[in-house]
Amino acid sequence: MASRKKTFNIILIILIAVFIIAQFFGPEENTYQQVPDTDIAKVENVPAEVMSILKTSCYDCHSNNTSYPWYDKITLVNYYLAEHVEDGKKHLNFSEWGKLSHQKKQHALKEILEEVEAKEMPLKSYLLLHQDANLSLAEVKTLKN
Repeated sequence: MASRKKTFNIILIILIAVFIIAQFFGPEENTYQQVPDTDIAKVENVPAEVMSILKTSCYDCHSNNTSYPWYDKITLVNYYLAEHVEDGKKHLNFSEWGKLSHQKKQHALKEILEEVEAKEMPLKSYLLLHQDANLSLAEVKTLKN
């Protein structure tokens, strides 16, 4: 019995040590110092109110500039968030908007509106910790107009 307890304690110490060491490693952060020339804010005449909504509710997952929360410093969480952001950027990246053809931009705008009106975006999991990103009916109407 004492041998099992000793083995358990050794395994527990090793797991804790691995977890602590892992905190010094993480994925590359999705940030930039300067807004790229291809960003929607630079290539389109986006009204300030719409841009504010996009930055608050969309940019963390759909641009090359994520505002990271404190809990992103925890390994495993940061890898989950990095994968989530990469997936979001595959679907739509406002930082790369200027690289899209006119047809793809029109399609993206239609998709954005459908997702927002159906309350599919922002994701519910994102809204759990980012209540300010929750779109009001007035904000949805602003985006639609």
